[in-house]
Amino acid sequence: MSTGANDPIRAYIVQEFLSGEDAEDLTDDFDLIESTVVNSLGLVRLISWISETYQIPVDDIPLEPAAYRTLADIRRFVDAAAPATPAAA
Repeated sequence: MSTGANDPIRAYIVQEFLSGEDAEDLTDDFDLIESTVVNSLGLVRLISWISETYQIPVDDIPLEPAAYRTLADIRRFVDAAAPATPAAA
């Protein structure tokens, strides 16, 4: 999965939670939960987006916030759980 500006996960988080920020400013190890960039409602939105975008059944997605703490955490989960090709990213 891409980790640069064309990273769909990074782009989604910036678009939905950091409007107006540059996607490159969001580092892979930035704590999205601790910083409150992603709150409980945001976590539900993120999980839904991951499920739709990467065709991962919601039942197969962990619901604990620790799985979504950083971009690196999210990427590890998606890489392990997603089918080979994502849906429209």
